[in-house]
Amino acid sequence: MNIGEAAKASGVSAKMIRYYETIGLIAAAERAVSGYRVYSAADVSTLRFIRRARDLNFSVEQIKDLLGLWGDRNRASADVKRLALRHVEELEARMRQLQEMATTLRDLAEHCHGDDRPDCPIIRDLASAADPHPSGAARKAGGFDAISARRTP
Repeated sequence: MNIGEAAKASGVSAKMIRYYETIGLIAAAERAVSGYRVYSAADVSTLRFIRRARDLNFSVEQIKDLLGLWGDRNRASADVKRLALRHVEELEARMRQLQEMATTLRDLAEHCHGDDRPDCPIIRDLASAADPHPSGAARKAGGFDAISARRTP
C-alpha cells in the first residue's frame, strides 16, 4: 500500500510516517519502481503500535525502547512493566505540575477585579517573571504577593 493508505489504516499522518522514517523510529519503506513508498501489513502494525504509544504520551525515545521490546521475543515482561511504571511516574508528576498551575491561575483570577481598572494580579505575576531581579516591593504591592497569588500580612 502507498503512504496515504498506510496513513489511513494506521491513524498516523503521512507527514508523521515520513518523520518517523527520518528519525529512525521505523525502517525506511520499500520503494516501488516509480519511487513511491510501499508499506506492508507489518509496517502498518508498527505504525499502529507507535500511534497507541503516542496516545499514551510516551516519548520517541521510550517508543524506540518499546519497539525494541516488542520485537524481542526473549524479553522479560518485567522490562516492559518497569518502562511503563516509570512513564506513569512522569505522567503523575506532570499532572501535579498542571494542577499547581491551574490552582495558581485560579487564585490569580479570583484576586483580579475583572473591571475597568488596569490593576491586575495576573499581569503583575507574569511581569514579575519577566523582571530578573524583582524587588520585594514590586512582588508584594498592595498586600498581595503576585508570585504566590496569596494575600500577605
